Amino acid sequence: MVDPIRLQRDPAALDSLPRIARRGVIAPDEFAAIVAAGAPVVLHGLFDTWPALAAGMQGAATLNAYFRRLDSGAAVPVMEAPARHRGQFAYGPDLREFTFTRRQAPLGSTLDRIEGLIGQPDAPTVAIQMLRLDQAMPGFAEHNPMPLLPGIGARLWLGGAVHTRTHNDRDHNLACVIAGRRRFVLFPPEQVSNLYVGPPDNPPALSLVDPEAPDLARFPRYVDAVAAASLALVEPGEALFLPRYWWHHVISLDAYNAMVNYWWGGSDEPNHAFLTALLAFRDLPPGERDYWREMIAAYVFGERGDVLSHIPAPLQGPFGPLSPTARTALRQQLRAALGKPS
Repeated sequence: MVDPIRLQRDPAALDSLPRIARRGVIAPDEFAAIVAAGAPVVLHGLFDTWPALAAGMQGAATLNAYFRRLDSGAAVPVMEAPARHRGQFAYGPDLREFTFTRRQAPLGSTLDRIEGLIGQPDAPTVAIQMLRLDQAMPGFAEHNPMPLLPGIGARLWLGGAVHTRTHNDRDHNLACVIAGRRRFVLFPPEQVSNLYVGPPDNPPALSLVDPEAPDLARFPRYVDAVAAASLALVEPGEALFLPRYWWHHVISLDAYNAMVNYWWGGSDEPNHAFLTALLAFRDLPPGERDYWREMIAAYVFGERGDVLSHIPAPLQGPFGPLSPTARTALRQQLRAALGKPS
């Protein structure tokens, strides 16, 4: 296990974290099993025939030229951090602002700027992030298919040596590296209380801890997060499958990096339920909190064994298996209840 104290003075200590599993080319049913298992995996051989990968292997100028040929003319999302932040995409001092700015800009001029900054001393860090390729480069999917995820749109992440502070996603993520190397520091979902996550109403919600130089005096519980952490070093031609809710700190290791990712499978319903629970449960007296904690453990998560066998199936209501019709009726009931004045 990596020594958290060593991390405070040596970012390279991250390489001592346990490495996640690696797999070769897989069939769709094997991929479905990986997704169901809920653990990160590095995959190789999934997109060896992509023209984008071949261009990325030849360097920034070749890949940028490839993207320019596909450019539809749509504006692209650009993030930029001043040189003093050393590529850190994180919070500013007040947790309301960030170390980076966001804007829309033309693709071509942004690619030119990113390429021109390579090797420049004291240069800002510029990156294209979350670019929807179906809008910006409509021909990309045809020439660079991902058969494992038919119908799922791809997004592009391209830029300099970005260090994106620990965060998570509500969707599964397949991240395909086509230029540069990326290091992912991974934390299981249950480590949320040890990661010191920032304001949830100011997205993206990021960890305040810098995994490359953690302040353990300020963030002592981070020691437990490191004990559960793992590492994925993803090279061009490799992909990382990251299950939803896994926390990840992403380090782009080279001066020019490009990645295409796919998000799928998420739902807003759990988050809506969580926000409703904050409103309904958090300020209850202790005895009532205990009651609802047990109700949720028993009837939502099934942690108290079989608590329904004494009730005939037709009478189990929302506690039993929910048909599509029953789900729709329950949603309508909740909307009606939540829509009433308080």
